[in-house]
Amino acid sequence: MIEFLQHNLAPVMFGGLIIFLLMGYSVAFSLAACGLFFGWLGVELGLLPHSLLQALPLRIFGIMQNDTLLAIPFFTFMGLILERSGMAEDLLDTIGQLFGPIRGGLAYAVIFVGAMLAATTGVVAASVISMGLISLPIMLRYGYDRRIASGVIAASGTLAQIIPPSLVLIVLADQLGASVGAMYKGALLPGIALVGLYLLYVFAVTLVKPAAAPAMPASAHANANAASLNRYVGTPITSATSSSS
Repeated sequence: MIEFLQHNLAPVMFGGLIIFLLMGYSVAFSLAACGLFFGWLGVELGLLPHSLLQALPLRIFGIMQNDTLLAIPFFTFMGLILERSGMAEDLLDTIGQLFGPIRGGLAYAVIFVGAMLAATTGVVAASVISMGLISLPIMLRYGYDRRIASGVIAASGTLAQIIPPSLVLIVLADQLGASVGAMYKGALLPGIALVGLYLLYVFAVTLVKPAAAPAMPASAHANANAASLNRYVGTPITSATSSSS
């Protein structure tokens, strides 16, 4: 058993991480527990030097003093604000009303909102959660194909990985020793091209299978406008019109 662990410590560590995640523990605690346990196990088996665990506090303080990585918690906090305050929902609602009357309009709205959230927060979770909870029921209600709706939401939600500011690019710049600005400059054009390809794909789907991405009916568009006006004005339109009559 000891000989097996000495030759296969890395695969066993990866399997242990998968087991921790499947048991329901959060990613942060699973990574910390696996790292500490298998680090201690590697020291006991003679695979790692004893100074490895002693250098752990210095490594922690070194990461905390890294100015480049300071952007990660701030961008994450910004994405959390957009999600909890409802601004992402308002953005999706507004663009949905703009593109709703055309065929595949809701899919176009999801892609544009995904690109805007990516350019604002750089957090994948905020984009996917916001658009999944808000737009997926609406798209299914108006007859969108499940594969098109879920695929557009998942694809546009992951645009935050490449469109600046991106947390992935910040980590890559730190690990490669490159400039964050240079990484952003190099990823800007591919990110825009990816958004264009998503839009082109939805347009092709509307041509080949129009029933998979239909346009919103005029009545639904009018009701959405009335609901938005009621939300910001605070006076229901129906009661206002009845009182005037």
